[in-house]
Amino acid sequence: MELPALMPHQLMPDPLMPDPRISDNGADDGPPVEAEPLPHAFGARVLMWKQDPSVDEIGTRKAYLPGVVLAGPRDARIAPGEPGIAAVEPNAFGDFVPQPDTPGFDAVHTFAVVRQTLTMYQRALGAAGVAMPLPWQWNSSVDTSPLRVFPHGLPDVMNAFYSRAQGCLKFGDFVPAGGGERVYICRSFDIVAHETAHAVLDGIKPRWLQADAPPQTGGLHESFGDLSAIFLALSQFDQCEAIVAQTKASLHDKSYLTDIAEQFGVALGTGTGLRNADNDLRLGQAGTQVHAISQVFTGAVYDVLADLFAYERAPEREDDAAVLHRVAGYLAGVLLRALIASPEEAATFADVVNAMLQAVAQDGKPPAYSGFIRNQFSRRDVVEAGHGAALGAGIGGTVGAPLGAALGAGADFLSCIPLAAKVCDAPGARQDRRACCGTMQLAEYANAESLLAGEARLLARWCAEHGRHGPALPGISPGSRPGMAPGAAAAVPASGLPAAAGALDGTLLA
Repeated sequence: MELPALMPHQLMPDPLMPDPRISDNGADDGPPVEAEPLPHAFGARVLMWKQDPSVDEIGTRKAYLPGVVLAGPRDARIAPGEPGIAAVEPNAFGDFVPQPDTPGFDAVHTFAVVRQTLTMYQRALGAAGVAMPLPWQWNSSVDTSPLRVFPHGLPDVMNAFYSRAQGCLKFGDFVPAGGGERVYICRSFDIVAHETAHAVLDGIKPRWLQADAPPQTGGLHESFGDLSAIFLALSQFDQCEAIVAQTKASLHDKSYLTDIAEQFGVALGTGTGLRNADNDLRLGQAGTQVHAISQVFTGAVYDVLADLFAYERAPEREDDAAVLHRVAGYLAGVLLRALIASPEEAATFADVVNAMLQAVAQDGKPPAYSGFIRNQFSRRDVVEAGHGAALGAGIGGTVGAPLGAALGAGADFLSCIPLAAKVCDAPGARQDRRACCGTMQLAEYANAESLLAGEARLLARWCAEHGRHGPALPGISPGSRPGMAPGAAAAVPASGLPAAAGALDGTLLA
């Protein structure tokens, strides 16, 4: 999709505030008038969970959010849902640091993660020279409404979702089946980032979220949510330091980074997170189950991240945490740019892989970068190995630097040749979303209303074909008949039901 190119400074001013340089007749009156000094610098400190509450390695810490943050908290793009948690007021320093495990803390933490997710991707585009805002799906020239956030929006519900129709994120809370303390899903760093990512991707690819899209398209949506949680963690230096220390700089060692939503997973009885990003699943094993399909893409991108980190590591020259922060930020940007460049509907994994290869080639990255992408996705049966398999093994048995570097410009040329998809969705394959997050299970993305309307049209057509014309009898409400008790179903004699009425069953609505 093509979005208007706006520079970052164009997004901040209040559209209702006049430019002091412009007179009433529209003429430019010269240099801007110096603004009155602000009472305090823009930006707020917030107290938040840096991971799930069950992850002891990181806990709660203060983070700094640059930009204007008002009571709520809220800003131009994100606002608290109403009715909901009472607005949290900033302290005398303009900061939001309420006591943990309180509704106010949950409001601040949830806002902070949503804001950090949006900021991370906005920065990634800016770093690539792409001057565009990331709109919510409903935003237009006349509707700049923010995304509304309900941290306690689904009482006694074990789920969370992004709703385009409601323009919001809602998070549930529940008591685990075995008892214990109530689990507030909004406190999960991973889940909040995941649901926010659904909103970000829906803003640029609105057809991708529909249930009638091919299974791989649904898998891209779920995978982007999980990868966003990983990338957001690695966008923060303290988390990079914690991961490097926990794994001794080996990203394939077990860590909290690859377990998605640990507390929620344990509450459900899995013993670990909802999904594992460091996996070896292949696309041919996933079928049409979107939850499984997403893990294939997530695992491949995570392997690319590990390859890039190992390739760029130089402990004698640069701190490992700084390297991890840098390569993760770059890969997050490559992924987002690839998603934007992919087809508006029916996108496949191969579409995104080829767009990622094009991005690293345009950026002038070493041939090893495109080699890592080709290798990891080909070994998972996403794309045909093609020329990518020729780049040899350099680091940890994966595609690596030695042969790739020797190929020089030739490897750059190869990276521009599209790779063929290896495993494709069967024609007419339908997504199985039963194990997905709440977003993917909402009726608004399943064309439910159109199915109901289709059934009503079939009924109207049958009635017209069998002489049932004209309005209902006076005084009879739709759906009732004379003498029927309120709410009772109308019985149709079997002898009066022509064979054509069989067209009313659900089989013709699929």
